[in-house]
Amino acid sequence: MSTKKKQRIQRINQMLLEMASGNFFYRLERTAKNDNFEAISISLNMLAEEIQETMLHQGYVNSNTTLLEIIQMSFIIDGDGRIEMVNQQACNILSVRHTDLLGTLFTAFLVEKSQTIWQNTWHALEQNEFQDTSLELTFKSKGSLVVPKTCYITTFKGINTNSKKTLITIIHHTTRQDHLENELKRRVMQYSHNQKQPSNTIKTNPQKTKLRLSFEDIRKIREGHNSIINNLEKDFPSLKDFALQLGTNEFKLKYGFKQLYGTTVHHFLMAERLRKSKMMIQFTDQSLKSIAYMTGFKSTAHFSRTFKKRYEYTPRDLRKNSLIGDK
Repeated sequence: MSTKKKQRIQRINQMLLEMASGNFFYRLERTAKNDNFEAISISLNMLAEEIQETMLHQGYVNSNTTLLEIIQMSFIIDGDGRIEMVNQQACNILSVRHTDLLGTLFTAFLVEKSQTIWQNTWHALEQNEFQDTSLELTFKSKGSLVVPKTCYITTFKGINTNSKKTLITIIHHTTRQDHLENELKRRVMQYSHNQKQPSNTIKTNPQKTKLRLSFEDIRKIREGHNSIINNLEKDFPSLKDFALQLGTNEFKLKYGFKQLYGTTVHHFLMAERLRKSKMMIQFTDQSLKSIAYMTGFKSTAHFSRTFKKRYEYTPRDLRKNSLIGDK
């Protein structure tokens, strides 16, 4: 077996180890080859993407209210483009010692295409005294895995020096169970406190009692949720017909879906279609026309308009800058 094939197998093994450890933000770098190793790489990248997205909707978690943001990686870059400060989490993700990062060019930890993007951005930053912007960059770890991330970039000047610095921050979204449990405890205690307080006022406009969902109602709504995900390419029926298919009624479907998932059925359907199409553009070689029809869009024009409205760039722009082109 050739050395290159052994290296590709090692990267796949490393990816599997990271996923087994719960790190689903890593990706395998794409190559121009069309073989079984490449097929495995595509499958693992898509699986990691799916799991990362699915974790936002575990059980009955409403991602709109339970997402937390934590700093995952943070760098301060000096005027020469070298790393002056880096947090420990970045060292862990890139599998590089802190001392080996300091003083190194920031571009050394980017894939080739991202190096070009960063250099162009760096030249633009040099022209402005202060600037805030965001950028899609793909980092490479010591184990040859890649980490695509949105970077938030701010330029500033030091207190004791006039030299300009650049702060690069990568935000990671997470759902921390301890935070959720503490928040639930706080709400329960607040409710108990309110119940004990005497009421001296007469409510003239009492709120309607919220609909109680039975376990069977929840099961049917979750079944509908899974049905949407597994049938994105098919025409979606009316809410009334969809509710009948699930064995419930339209009101319970709309109310229950919003309670469980924090969004409406149609908004969720469109979000899933766009999410899947984005993933296919990044990690497969399917044509944009095929991707549009495979995710339920009737035409490429409608697909492109909807995609741009959601992500602020077109499917074609994403394809040009996708991981497929990274070497």
